[in-house]
Amino acid sequence: MSDPEPLLAWYATLTPDTVGRAGEFYAPDAQFRDPFNNVCGVAAIEAIFRHMFLHTEQPQFIIGERIAQDDRAFVTWLFVFRLRGVPYQISGGSHLRFNAQGQVVMHRDYWDAAEELLQKLPLIGAPIRWLRGRFRVPLPAAATIGAQP
Repeated sequence: MSDPEPLLAWYATLTPDTVGRAGEFYAPDAQFRDPFNNVCGVAAIEAIFRHMFLHTEQPQFIIGERIAQDDRAFVTWLFVFRLRGVPYQISGGSHLRFNAQGQVVMHRDYWDAAEELLQKLPLIGAPIRWLRGRFRVPLPAAATIGAQP
């Protein structure tokens, strides 16, 4: 069974200076996919995190629950950061697959880009919220959980 803990510790303490350690955790031909990127290779994965540090302030991953079995793991996380001083947080999960050497060969992030990010941004937020409202099933208030944006 592959142990995701070293990878998760790296994510929890990720800085611009430690991005270059991705090759310790990812296989040379690892695939990484999230709502905005679909790349292959350690250099491309490092580029995603370098871009993150260039375009966000104080980014941090807070690792949540972990489920690991054989060569697979699923991890929940909270990504907190600031854009132009405004705090944001994104809740998501990562599906991971490991090779026999314990390196990640497949990393797929799951999070709702519209709910977690786009509808909170100026200019595009209002149209996204309107569109989400058009697809939402009308239910009585007693049947809904929490506030509906």
